[in-house]
Amino acid sequence: MWWLYALLSALFASLTAIFAKIGVAGVNSDLATAIRTVIILIMAWGIVFFRGEGKGLQHLSKTNLVFLVLSGMATGLSWIFYFKALQMGKVSQVAPVDKLSVALTIILSIIFLHEALTIKMAIGAVLIIAGTLVLIL
Repeated sequence: MWWLYALLSALFASLTAIFAKIGVAGVNSDLATAIRTVIILIMAWGIVFFRGEGKGLQHLSKTNLVFLVLSGMATGLSWIFYFKALQMGKVSQVAPVDKLSVALTIILSIIFLHEALTIKMAIGAVLIIAGTLVLIL
């Protein structure tokens, strides 16, 4: 079932790139990011309250909070740079280069989370990196 959510994530990430490219035309990319973030904030908290999941706040550990804050900061920086890149480049080039994050995530998961590297993951990461280089050059 996880793969269905991953495919939906890919679909909506694709739509995000298309909508964002149109949305940043003639707009400061930081302002565009801020607007997008407010919408996400409203949607995320709306889902939490609608599903009654707010109770989970009291069970968060200090480690949970620290790493969720760091993740949020990384997401914010990713979006700021992504919108700037979309403003300056073609969406058909920016979005695939942004997906280099998949290969980087594989590498970082091995280093920091001690996840095992399979031959399939290694080949996939190399192909993603190669594809990114083709698009850049």
